[in-house]
Amino acid sequence: MIDYIVVGGGLAGIAMAETVLAKGKSVAVFDSGLANASGVAAGVYNPVILKRFSGLQHAQEQLEGLRVFYERLEARLGVKVNFPMPILRRFFSVEEQNNWFAASDRPGLSDFLSTQLVKDHYAYVESPFDFGLVTHTGYVDTQALLRAYHSYLQDKGCFFRTSFNPQELVVSDDGVAYQDLRAHHVVFAEGFGLKSNPYFNHLPLNGTKGEVLLIRAPKLSLDAIIKGNVFVLPMGSDLYKVGATYNWEDKTTEATPAARQELIEKLTELISCDYEIVDQQAGIRPTVKDRKPLLGTHAQYNRLHLLNGLGTRGVMLGPYCAQILFEHIEQGTAIPASLDIKRFA
Repeated sequence: MIDYIVVGGGLAGIAMAETVLAKGKSVAVFDSGLANASGVAAGVYNPVILKRFSGLQHAQEQLEGLRVFYERLEARLGVKVNFPMPILRRFFSVEEQNNWFAASDRPGLSDFLSTQLVKDHYAYVESPFDFGLVTHTGYVDTQALLRAYHSYLQDKGCFFRTSFNPQELVVSDDGVAYQDLRAHHVVFAEGFGLKSNPYFNHLPLNGTKGEVLLIRAPKLSLDAIIKGNVFVLPMGSDLYKVGATYNWEDKTTEATPAARQELIEKLTELISCDYEIVDQQAGIRPTVKDRKPLLGTHAQYNRLHLLNGLGTRGVMLGPYCAQILFEHIEQGTAIPASLDIKRFA
């Protein structure tokens, strides 16, 4: 009898599995190996909504949880995955500069928005109205994280590279049975795969397709994440991730010429040096209509739980939400109403 089955090996599933293991509990993780949003995600963490210069609820708590979580993971895995790095928000007008300064005085934002403009910082980045500096930011190398953590779980004998079929799940008052496994709880963390989950597919997870480019630009020499109409994320060795698109209709994970062209056009507005496109990737973000995560326990089956809907902020929300859900399951603590799936009952 194990403590937890976790369905999904992306950012949400890893956050839940690691939270479980850190508390001395046992886990089995199922992941189909099919393309998912976590492997495509840029992994940027940022406590500010840069489109509107507004803050996020519980940003300080999430950032502290992120730091502790990924430090523990790096020590456990022996792999560097967390790369603190400032974000430079490109201004498009003097009005945006003024809005930035106004926002920097607000509670919850003053710790993250610098009042010192960054000028003439990069030779090949076009920014006539300068940049605003966002602090306490960075990125998690999601591909390295998934590879290393899946390998770690395989070595422990608790990783199953196969699809999980909810139809084969037998639920009782004292636990669950799945094939040869017996467990106390199941946590579904399968991202957009929720649409095929008979226990939770009534929830309004819409899914938003995003595509990114990987480029090589030897002259660019960035030491910060640049955010304009697209982000440009330095990955080392002259490689940069560029993204991302948003498509609410297409639910495939195939890279498209239209998205490629959109990203090229927006990148051309931002940088003026030559570059080579190395790769293009696509994934479906697990997004919810109210832009909040989905946490909770099934209304009828108290052994079945959900961790989903992390959207574009999976590396930041994952550890935070996994801790909330774990304490809810183990100690009966309440899930915040804004995150609880009961809000859609």
